[in-house]
Amino acid sequence: MSWPDADFPADPYPGAVPPSSFVHVDEVSYPLRPDPRAGWLLGDVPLDTWLAGHGSAPAAARVPVLTYGSNRCPSKITWLRRELGLGADPVVVLRATTRDVSAVWAAGLRHRDGQRPAVLAASAGSVEDHAVWLATPEQIAVLDRCEGRDDRFRLARLRTGDVRLEDGMRVDSPWCYLGHAATRRPLLVDGRAARCVDLPQAAAVELTGEAAADDGLDADTVHGEPHPDEWPAALFAYGLLQPGCPSWHRVAAHADGEPHRGAVDGTVLDTGLGYPALLPGTGDRAPGWLVPLRDPAAVLRALDDYEGVEYRRVRLAAAPGRQSCWAYAWSGPSGGMTPLAAGWPPDPS
Repeated sequence: MSWPDADFPADPYPGAVPPSSFVHVDEVSYPLRPDPRAGWLLGDVPLDTWLAGHGSAPAAARVPVLTYGSNRCPSKITWLRRELGLGADPVVVLRATTRDVSAVWAAGLRHRDGQRPAVLAASAGSVEDHAVWLATPEQIAVLDRCEGRDDRFRLARLRTGDVRLEDGMRVDSPWCYLGHAATRRPLLVDGRAARCVDLPQAAAVELTGEAAADDGLDADTVHGEPHPDEWPAALFAYGLLQPGCPSWHRVAAHADGEPHRGAVDGTVLDTGLGYPALLPGTGDRAPGWLVPLRDPAAVLRALDDYEGVEYRRVRLAAAPGRQSCWAYAWSGPSGGMTPLAAGWPPDPS
């Protein structure tokens, strides 16, 4: 299945959007679906495999950017390619549900077409459907130009609310473009912001009111370029990196608070080499520790070197709460390995 851009026009703003998560390339959108065993699938093909076939970065090398306006519209994505140099690289757009934030109409109109854009604002109790781009650093540079970073909008890490993908994974502190100029503050009509879901563009452009003092959001402005290693800020440790184990010191100095017990979908195997292997997506429960990280980008590259070529770093959802975390999955052959019955390390006796 695929959808041409013509199925999802960009006008009127914010444009039409596909009914599922999707990958966009060559003016066509391909639906993505979450699978509890295999992760995100395009048809029967894992997303990372499909991206590799297009010479593109895997999901773990991309940054989650919450989008609530036109950037989830396929025709707008093609406009970004043609007008702002987005290039031919696939764009990954995952549907997301947000709580306690809303897309509301902005105080000012867009210069290029006179339509009223959306901005994000705090909205206690609101539940809305939006999207998360898994964006490459090059794609973020284009979004910066599109949004007028540090002029019309600021790029920030959003702390307000709860953002969850279709597979239930919680996206903690996603990157997000938030109103910065006075014309990109929420428009107050009779003292209240007008939600985009309640009012179409034709009516929104006729609104009159005043700009709110702020958007009410807790969000830290980002300086410099986002790096994929900065999210998520947690590590799932199931082997020698666990607290009390021989390699815990490699993580301990970077821990941002106390580790706590957790589990991911997968199986921990005994390699017979003195360290275990995680096979994610097996339907079993792999126990371990969730370690909050103060600065994940500062420690992950060193851990990559420590784990070596037998492992690949992936993002997984951990219980409790489907918390997003990094984990080192086994990438070598696993034939003949048996599951660890009682966790790691085994009893030395």
